[in-house]
Amino acid sequence: MGLMGREITRDPEIMHGTPVFRGTRVPIQTLFDYLEGGDTLDSFLEGFPTVSREQATEALKMPRNCCSLVLDAAANRRVCR
Repeated sequence: MGLMGREITRDPEIMHGTPVFRGTRVPIQTLFDYLEGGDTLDSFLEGFPTVSREQATEALKMPRNCCSLVLDAAANRRVCR
C-alpha cells in the first residue's frame, strides 16, 4: 500500500478533502510549513500530538514531487513539475 493509504488520507468530510495525516485533522502541508519555516520535527510533533513520529518521518520520505502532486490534487489543480 502506498503512503497515501498508510499515513495520509483525503476525505471530503475531513478538512474539505485536504490531505491529512491518517486519524487526524492535521494537513500534511502543516508539516512542510513548519520545516520550511525553520522549526524542527520535534517542534511540529509537540504542536500536533495526534501525529505520530512514524507518520511524520514516513511523509518526509515521500519524493518531493509526489508530495506536490498530492497537495495540488487536493486543491483541484493539475500541475506538471
